[in-house]
Amino acid sequence: MNTARAEVPAKLNLTLDITGREGAFHTIDSLVCSVDLGDRVVAKKRKDGLVRVTMRGMGSESLAPEETNAYKAARHFVGAFKTAGADITVYRNIPAGAGLGSSSADAAGVLKALAKLYEIEDEAALKALADGLGSDTGYMLAGGFARLTGRGEKIERLNVSQTLHFLLIAPRSGVSSGACYQKFDELGTKGSSRTGEAAEAVCRGNFGQLVLSLGNDLYPAAKALNGDVEQAMREALSFSPSAACMTGSGSAVFALFPERELCEWAKSRYRGKFRTYVLRGVPAQENKITLRSPYSL
Repeated sequence: MNTARAEVPAKLNLTLDITGREGAFHTIDSLVCSVDLGDRVVAKKRKDGLVRVTMRGMGSESLAPEETNAYKAARHFVGAFKTAGADITVYRNIPAGAGLGSSSADAAGVLKALAKLYEIEDEAALKALADGLGSDTGYMLAGGFARLTGRGEKIERLNVSQTLHFLLIAPRSGVSSGACYQKFDELGTKGSSRTGEAAEAVCRGNFGQLVLSLGNDLYPAAKALNGDVEQAMREALSFSPSAACMTGSGSAVFALFPERELCEWAKSRYRGKFRTYVLRGVPAQENKITLRSPYSL
């Protein structure tokens, strides 16, 4: 095999509870799910040990490749498994700075593509590499519905049969995760404990209880840092969804509806300035990711 491909979906935080601190990091308890919007990675073997990364899509062409998580993931992989290098192209479709896990998805996609390319099947070693690249990168290796604890590296996979439908509203302006957690501390916001109830609800298919359990402790901090977050939330609520919530540290907000048709209806009537996507939750390892990209591979 001389070329390998991997696709990694974006994630939504259906809940995000801040539970404490672990050294310099905050600890969380979060219910997450993958959605059918993802980044694609293509890796081609090299005969030497060099790694070259090209970014395409969503304005990523302006990024210095050596400073991306995709490049760092490739260098760590080559160093850990003593393989040759690769020419890697990342086709980015996930908005960056939106709380959707864009850079983590890229890193996970690189690890998955290189593992295919060089026939590496050591999942524990790949997870360890992923954890060193970002708190939720290990989760991104498989995705799906999960409960994340610790710094996000502790993963409890969840068996969920119901399909969830979302209208995502994504401002073009982002929120720095580091700044958002710092603002959370400055505001003295009290952490919540909603995730256990939400996880039980989604596993049992109890949509009504899930709706009551959604929430994100970082929302007050994010909207204080970026007014677009609050505007996106107002716009989401204007469609009277079952629930609305911010994902990650923002800036994207999603509206949860019981049916896809209602998401389509809301999108068709949206008159704001932000990007909108109709998405559905997808289980782990599902390959049917809708890639909204001008690139055909």
